[in-house]
Amino acid sequence: GDICEPDFIKQLFETEKIDIVLHFAAQTHVDLSFWHALEFTYVNVYGTNVLVAAAHEANVEKFIYVSTDEVYGGSTDEEFDESSPKRPTNPYASSKAAAECFVQSYWERYQFPVVITRSSNVYGPHQYPEKVIPKFISLLQQNRKCCIHGTGLQRRNFLYATDVVEAFLTVLKEGKPGEIYNIGTSFEMSIVQLAKELIHLIKKTSSESEMEHWMDYVRDRPTNDLRYPMNSEKMHNLGWRPKVPWKEGIKKTIEWYKENFHNWKNSDKALEPFPVTEPFAQLSGP
Repeated sequence: GDICEPDFIKQLFETEKIDIVLHFAAQTHVDLSFWHALEFTYVNVYGTNVLVAAAHEANVEKFIYVSTDEVYGGSTDEEFDESSPKRPTNPYASSKAAAECFVQSYWERYQFPVVITRSSNVYGPHQYPEKVIPKFISLLQQNRKCCIHGTGLQRRNFLYATDVVEAFLTVLKEGKPGEIYNIGTSFEMSIVQLAKELIHLIKKTSSESEMEHWMDYVRDRPTNDLRYPMNSEKMHNLGWRPKVPWKEGIKKTIEWYKENFHNWKNSDKALEPFPVTEPFAQLSGP
């Protein structure tokens, strides 16, 4: 089913006796959002509207909306906490910020128990290879170069998938209705550093010139935020902290892609420096 189909969603709540919703469903690829802003708005804003309205009507006990650190916009030094203003700089982040507002309005208007989370970049096995870590791993495993947007000096915080799962279970149990929680990590590296780390692990080289050979600099995104530094004190107070060290998480991730990359439909398209897409021609719904 599709969250943009109100009849289907209504029927789901009527027949399945759903008591808790974790809303992860979204269009999430930043690069693609510049080409398909309307589709991102439709799925992420309208779809969230459909889902939260149906959940409210069904008297769900808790509705967790999974947002992103990107709603804050970029920062070089300021650390974002949950009260920091939203300043999204791309269509994906803008659609997530708008959806947050609709979800929050159900708390303000009806005291409907919604919780919003904003997390750093997640990585690990099973991630579609359009995202930077599986993309670089898959390219290198096919003897192709890492495609780096712009300077590659943009820095990102990376959280291993199991740590994020633990965070959501913590929010599910301890998160207070109407609250927002940053799910972040202090572990941060630039995209160039990331490429070098993966080249070192996959190509078994520490030579700077050999590493440069495996990197291909391409034009930058229309906007490419430098950093998303977040304060996650609120989550720490609930008892959660990330546990999986980078060396352990990335090793498991590399091993998984060695065996499983071919299982995705059209996975080679995801490895291009910029999205290879069909036009979004059809809007059904509102």
